[in-house]
This record gives sequence, structure tokens and C-alpha cells, in this order.
Amino acid sequence: MRIVEVQAQPNWVLSIVADDGRVGRFDVRPYLQDETFEALRDQNEFVKVVNGGYFVEWGCGADLSADTIEARWQVVGETVR
Repeated sequence: MRIVEVQAQPNWVLSIVADDGRVGRFDVRPYLQDETFEALRDQNEFVKVVNGGYFVEWGCGADLSADTIEARWQVVGETVR
């Protein structure tokens, strides 16, 4: 999966659009216990997510691969093609 769009939502959820048109939500909260993601407990830092195509990342060094996201996201629809 390649990520074409990512947006931070309230409560540490990422809204993701994949290259195949699937739209889903990924809950980052389980990762916030990890030291790498500690800075993202601040919602102001969490919203600074950057799309790397095959990963998303934050300035603090935390990142999530598209494979991890795809394995654990909730698909909620598809974009109109």
C-alpha cells in the first residue's frame, strides 16, 4: 500500500487514503506508550504528521510504515475514482 493522503484527527487517529482508493482510520494511541512516540502525546505535535508515501513520520523521529498501518487500520470507505 502507498499512502496518498494522511490527516491527523482528534484522539490520536490518522485518516488515511491509500493509492487503491481505500479510506481508513488508524488509531495511534496504542503506540503512545512507546518511548519513540512519547512526544506525540502532545496533540500539537501529533498533528504535524508528514506523508512519506510508504510511511508516515513526525519530527520527533517516530514513524509508522504503510504495512503496519494497513495491517491494523479500519477501512471505512473508498474514494470515487
